Amino acid sequence: MTAETHPAAADPEAPAWTQAELVRLMDVEPQGAGRYLAPAHGPTIRNVVEAGQMLGSAVVAAAKEVPRQRVTSVSMIFSRVAKHTEPLSIEVDMLRSGRTLGTGQIHIRQDDSLCCAGIALLDATAPDLVRSAAPMPQVTPPDGLRPMAIPGTELLGRDIRVVDDAYDPDPDRIGPPELFVWTQFRDAPDSDHLHAALLTQSTAHWTVAAALRPHAGFGEAMAHRSISTGITMATITFHDDADVSQWLLYATRITYAGRGHAQSEGQVFTEDGRLVASYRVHAMLRAFRPRGSGSGELL
Repeated sequence: MTAETHPAAADPEAPAWTQAELVRLMDVEPQGAGRYLAPAHGPTIRNVVEAGQMLGSAVVAAAKEVPRQRVTSVSMIFSRVAKHTEPLSIEVDMLRSGRTLGTGQIHIRQDDSLCCAGIALLDATAPDLVRSAAPMPQVTPPDGLRPMAIPGTELLGRDIRVVDDAYDPDPDRIGPPELFVWTQFRDAPDSDHLHAALLTQSTAHWTVAAALRPHAGFGEAMAHRSISTGITMATITFHDDADVSQWLLYATRITYAGRGHAQSEGQVFTEDGRLVASYRVHAMLRAFRPRGSGSGELL
């Protein structure tokens, strides 16, 4: 599920998109040593599993594989579309399991085809030797903003508020290549790795919209319709524990857009200014191929 193209149920039998459903999908189930299963959601209008959801599932799988250590970072490359109508198989191969650090290789497959692959870093944690962090940007607090009201962005149990209403479907409204977005889930999950997974899921929401903001005639509402977009790589690094039932600020800035790609860097802050995570996202951003030259979207 994405913030820009919410895959609403295609029939009344499909589960509703709720916080509980998102947790069910990312709370992967053990299937033996190093093997996990992410369940299917069911029929949707756009039958494509979002990159952030798969990245969140990888975080949970790594956490369950090495419960004595904390997941510090996960990086994935997304090379093939996964469908909501079928489950995902996740493999965690621990390349190194030390007392201090662990390294795990992660593959996510569907129908025996590789959808994405990456690496996880785990850590036994330690007290601060020193501490410093990037400052939180000075933006309007969530209480001064309205919930995001773009059709198709709804997830029951999650509130999203965008500074300056900058996540705008109007392709002629321009602004700097950045987005500042507050999110809050209604309920606190019962484990640290599920907090981390829910935090992770929305890191992939904002890059395409931020990359298009400075360019009149291009907007997020055009994604998957008149322009071809998709997340190709994403990395999440966890600095501190976070509670997703409290307000979190996602600060996404584009560092480059061109040659059919966009690259962003972002940070996640608590409302009182504590930096809890950083992320980097690489996206495909290009025109559709001409008719007769092959399939439409590349991903």
